[in-house]
Amino acid sequence: MSSKHDNPGFQKLLHKLQEESWQLELLISGFAIFGLFNAYPEIRILSNEAKHLGNDVVAVTYAVIGVSCAILLFNLMLHVVLRGLWIGAIGLRYVSGDIDYDELKYSDKFTNYLSKKIGSFDKYIATLENYCSVIFAISFLLIFYVLAFTFTVLCIVLTAENLIDNDTLPAWISKGLGIPIIIFIVLGMLMTFIDFITQGWLKKKQWISKIYFPIYWVFSIITLSFLYRPLVYNFLDNKFGRRLSFILVPLYFLILLATSIEYKKSNYIDTSKDSNSYYASKGNYEDMLTEKGDFIRSAAIPSKVIKDSYLKIFMVYSDAIEDRIFKRNKGLKPKKDKRGLYSDISFSMPEMSFQERDSLKRLYLKEFNKIYYVTIDSVTYDADFILGESTTKEFGFETYIDIKNLPKGRHLLKLQRDEFREKDTIPVTFDAIPFWYFND
Repeated sequence: MSSKHDNPGFQKLLHKLQEESWQLELLISGFAIFGLFNAYPEIRILSNEAKHLGNDVVAVTYAVIGVSCAILLFNLMLHVVLRGLWIGAIGLRYVSGDIDYDELKYSDKFTNYLSKKIGSFDKYIATLENYCSVIFAISFLLIFYVLAFTFTVLCIVLTAENLIDNDTLPAWISKGLGIPIIIFIVLGMLMTFIDFITQGWLKKKQWISKIYFPIYWVFSIITLSFLYRPLVYNFLDNKFGRRLSFILVPLYFLILLATSIEYKKSNYIDTSKDSNSYYASKGNYEDMLTEKGDFIRSAAIPSKVIKDSYLKIFMVYSDAIEDRIFKRNKGLKPKKDKRGLYSDISFSMPEMSFQERDSLKRLYLKEFNKIYYVTIDSVTYDADFILGESTTKEFGFETYIDIKNLPKGRHLLKLQRDEFREKDTIPVTFDAIPFWYFND
């Protein structure tokens, strides 16, 4: 009994779908472009938010999704433009037929050149059809390439974190097993990339192919290439598909380079800098963070102009803050670091009671207040930070200090911390926020 793909009826159906696929292509492209235009800004905001809050796994996930959306959006828009040109060419052919070079009455030199260079109008329509079909198909293939690169890097990171940097394993296991795995993945990644850009050169050489085959087999699992391999080889066995693949990849790098170009207004003024004694950044004032996607840089006060006799100061939490607290008080460092993704579902008993957990929180804040302190115009203020949430829904530490004795005018708030270096403790200013005080 013949399989379905060998069935003449199925073959006939495929030929019919090929001829009418442009309708489905345009329909899918239209819906996809509409959805991507709406989703892409939101994805960038979520990625920036996760990056700002120190959620590296979430930030990388959104970054990969954002890159995939950008590639898909560019390709589908290019596909729609070319498909529109193709439809216009078919409509023109219905009205005007093929190109009549004799009707143009050009000189023999130009007539011969154009006849040879352009050829028939049907050839032009066929070329547009090929471009449209290949670009539509390669749009989704490139998403798999992005995922393949992401999973490869993820394997390197997971090996480094769970093997090489794992203190619970003996050194002969962590280093003896982890380092060879890293070397294998890196070399395999380079060989796979070389094979990709040379369009299968390593598979063509008899002795190299024997060495490359086990690497190819492992990376087909890591990169999930077994899901899209038929699509890849269908491109590679076609000269037109290979040529277009070579054109698109450098084009993406040129687009990336173009998006990084910015207009510089001044030799000395840079609006991307943090706040300091001569520049007030938007990210340090809560009343200026009004747009979606605005976040506090590291610390913030309510406004540039303070009219109350007290000043609220908010500091955003980061993993580095907790690491410094653990470095100062090693007794607070848990046996197992639980930071990162976790599930609320638990089948074990709580490790400590509510009272013990509460006392550790108080000790945690006590150590925080020993490390971090506030100065205004070089005068240290008593700042008793507690846990809180900013107006932008960011988690961190907040305090209120008495400033009723400050003279009117401009002042400079500095947030400082103790930096522990071997046996020395060095004060470090990590944020400076200018403000104006006018107490009516």
